[in-house]
Amino acid sequence: MSPKNTGIRMKDKVLLFINGDAPKSFPNPENYGLIACTDGAFHYLKNMGFSLDKLDFISGDFDSHSGSDENMYQDKFIHTPDQERTDFYKALEIIAGKGFHNVDVLGGSGGEQDHFLGNLTVAFGFKDQLNIKFYDEFSTYYFISQQTVLKDVNNKMISLYPFPIAENITTKGLNWELKNENASITGNLLTRNFAVENDVSITYEKGDLLIFIGKKYL
Repeated sequence: MSPKNTGIRMKDKVLLFINGDAPKSFPNPENYGLIACTDGAFHYLKNMGFSLDKLDFISGDFDSHSGSDENMYQDKFIHTPDQERTDFYKALEIIAGKGFHNVDVLGGSGGEQDHFLGNLTVAFGFKDQLNIKFYDEFSTYYFISQQTVLKDVNNKMISLYPFPIAENITTKGLNWELKNENASITGNLLTRNFAVENDVSITYEKGDLLIFIGKKYL
């Protein structure tokens, strides 16, 4: 599985904006060693008044950019014309190539749902290289290791989604506890549970699990 999310150095964290629903607010840029966006996300960042000078790179094919954009930010542009891969995939390739390991993604959900599912599949393909966490208005979601402890989640919605299977799942700290439970994308999805303790532990033995940590349950 991917490297653990403990003890992360701020300079090893990346903030990546991609072209889904624009975030309602922005995290503190000072918490990141690199900030980047795809060219589709560049437009909403510009419209929302994000400080574009903080971007380290903007990747994409740039078909929709104006000449003024090209002139002002051309030193930040990384042209990635390959149509066989998504802009998200190509941005992650660049990030991994720069030696980073921890990526917070905004704009990964919303809009066309095939885009959302595609983004999950891309993240799954990079899970052995990068710790990728998605953030949106409703939840935080990411692939978890076979031994995971969630901190400060009391009364938050916890959904476990097999990708496509997960076996022998055991939890401690959820309202509906699991003990050696099997799940699959065509069967038991284990969604809409919630935490009853501040810390929740989750273990499983085989497969992959995507976790969604939502807002307060009640």
